[in-house]
Amino acid sequence: MMADARGQEFANFAKEARPMLRRVAYRLSDDWHEADDLVQRTLLALHRRWDDLDRRDRAEAYARQIMRRLLISDRRSMRWSREVLSGAPPDAVSALDPYDLVGERIVLMDALARLGPRQRATIFFRFWEGRSAEDTARVMGNESSTVRSQTVRALTTLRAVLARTGPTDRTDRTPT
Repeated sequence: MMADARGQEFANFAKEARPMLRRVAYRLSDDWHEADDLVQRTLLALHRRWDDLDRRDRAEAYARQIMRRLLISDRRSMRWSREVLSGAPPDAVSALDPYDLVGERIVLMDALARLGPRQRATIFFRFWEGRSAEDTARVMGNESSTVRSQTVRALTTLRAVLARTGPTDRTDRTPT
């Protein structure tokens, strides 16, 4: 009976945490298929240790740590296992200039630096971690109406700063 309760507890955790873990895995791997595999392997590793966890309220943080370590291990082994030799070189594929993305990232970081600390935190929780206004309010110790107004003000500031620095739309670029 006790094992069934623990199993149900893990099932509930996995159901609630899977969307967040999938977003984090995508940010780490930049590939949705690899992210799905990474989430599955993370949950399997966590399930093996579920009974040993002292603080299950910290299970999300532990799952993210497992995920990072799995990805690092995968990346290390990929250097040796994913190289495929072929008789002819592949066709040349034109690509966007990678330095354009660096420039966009610098512009965005400068725009974020112009926000106050609470607005930056609000933007981080709402859009980077994908939390709801209520969840962000709970984490920050605010009311959800405060989080919503901080979000609106921060986005207005970001839009104004980004509009002054020029277009960051990649649709007008042509590959070389």
